[in-house]
Amino acid sequence: MLHRSPADATASVPGAAAASMAPGVGGVEPAVTLDQVPRWSDPDQRLYAPSSSSSPTAGRAAAGRDGGSEPAASAFLSFSDPLTGDDGGTPGGGRGGASRFPVDHEINSRIYIWRGHPWNLEVDAVVNSTNESLDESHSSPGLHAAAGSGLAEECSTSGGCRTGMAKMTNAYDLPARKVIHTVGPKYAVKYHTAAENALSHCYRSCLELLIENGLESIAMGCIYTEAKNYPREPAAHVAIRTVRRFLEKQKSKIAGVVFCTISSSDTEIYKRLLPLYFPRDRQEEEIAVSKLPADVGDENGETVIDERKIRIRPLPAGAVEKTATTPIDLPFDSGVASKRVLDSYLDPSFMSLIKDPDLRRKEQWEKSAQAQKGFNYAKLLGYGDLGCPSLSAAEEYSLHSRYLAKAISLNLSEIAEMKIIYRGGVDSEGRPVMVVVGAHFLLRCLDLERFVLHVVKEFEPLIQKPYTIVYFHSAASLQPQPDLGFMKRLQQILGRKHQRNLHAIYVLHPTLGLRTAILAMQMFVDGEVWKKVVYVDRLVHLFRYVPREQLTIPDFVFQHDLEVNGGRGLIVDPRTKHIYQRPSG
Repeated sequence: MLHRSPADATASVPGAAAASMAPGVGGVEPAVTLDQVPRWSDPDQRLYAPSSSSSPTAGRAAAGRDGGSEPAASAFLSFSDPLTGDDGGTPGGGRGGASRFPVDHEINSRIYIWRGHPWNLEVDAVVNSTNESLDESHSSPGLHAAAGSGLAEECSTSGGCRTGMAKMTNAYDLPARKVIHTVGPKYAVKYHTAAENALSHCYRSCLELLIENGLESIAMGCIYTEAKNYPREPAAHVAIRTVRRFLEKQKSKIAGVVFCTISSSDTEIYKRLLPLYFPRDRQEEEIAVSKLPADVGDENGETVIDERKIRIRPLPAGAVEKTATTPIDLPFDSGVASKRVLDSYLDPSFMSLIKDPDLRRKEQWEKSAQAQKGFNYAKLLGYGDLGCPSLSAAEEYSLHSRYLAKAISLNLSEIAEMKIIYRGGVDSEGRPVMVVVGAHFLLRCLDLERFVLHVVKEFEPLIQKPYTIVYFHSAASLQPQPDLGFMKRLQQILGRKHQRNLHAIYVLHPTLGLRTAILAMQMFVDGEVWKKVVYVDRLVHLFRYVPREQLTIPDFVFQHDLEVNGGRGLIVDPRTKHIYQRPSG
């Protein structure tokens, strides 16, 4: 007999589904069946019906919402993607390439989306993200309160669970039949691939355990916690593609997989990424070809590292055919016979890779060496070494994600207090402004690695849409000269969104040395970004682009402006900050 979840655990029932269910006897709210959960393939997942609609289809769509109308699912496909550059770059293999996740209506019919915790869903199993001891304090919020004390007692005697694995217990007071506990990995930039594969194994272990116990439906939230520092969007990619690859092999044994999201940010991420791995029509499939990351894993969804593959050199032409047709009249335990029989079954297509990773790495080294030779002129000018290799869009996205995850996990307040970069208001056309103060950039007392992390963290909200940079070079020194290799690496870390959405860099009080350095950056680093520089000699001219009230300007900038421009035209009083015409004579 299926039990109902307690009323205090039903806060996760959102939208019309919650509104339409009256509380039962004793304050217990009815469980939500799978039929009431919005299905990914439903038409109302594309064109949301008004919440007041009384049709069953509209009710199911509303069940996955917080309330109010949402845009069509297809609208999420138009969101800008960090993997797609201005040139229509296609890290997923090109717009004309074959889809790696073709439309499969049978698989799509098994995918459901639910906004809220899964504890009141009437499914065969719900997933609990926990730690290796299955402690109640480290379990998904609300689970133990909804399931009752029996679950904690069983978990304490279960013997724990290893990272990446799963273990099943009874569900007790939940509407579900079973609870599957799994342990997500801790995330560290240095071990990104290992964490990604461990997370993939979490999802696959849960699905395998479901099938092994003769169960057919499962509801799973995001198997990661803020304490483990796993970036949300990369984790969602892993989750969705792992489920897709598993269903490709086992769809006949699974009736439904419910993706549960708690926060609005997770909901947006899943609705934006689901069409990439579960396209519902040809249009979504074509868009996904260019939007998918370059690495979408192997047949199980796990990341593949070419350098760790076993590489088998191709046999001589005709060797396979000759061996297959020649009878072997030797015992199978003979070493010669074993090898020849094995060779006869080897697939030449398996043995021949598109490109040997060793050769590819050698080519990268050669290109890097050529780049270093080509940029000797920049090094002679004192602008550093530009030997770092160029990165693809997917590599830049991965690099940016790793730095952002690390930046979020650290306390960088000592860098923020230096006021080297800080948020301003908006420019004259409403674009957000980032202010950079050159005189505060003191290399001798600055940890460059932590500074880069601070830059990534501060710029992240701005680079999602068009923005502007204002750089105060007032009273700043270019000694030592800027390292162009450092600037190139910083741009790679910020990624192509920064390059694409940057509107202009307004440079106040430029010197001849700065103009020369920017010219070098146009030539050797990134012509597209550094050609957006606009030189401004006077504060009053800067206010044409960014209103004065939108900027927090250090006092020494006003004083410097008075010193270099005080003898002519309009000036800004460094004490009152008012603009006035300096009297002649």
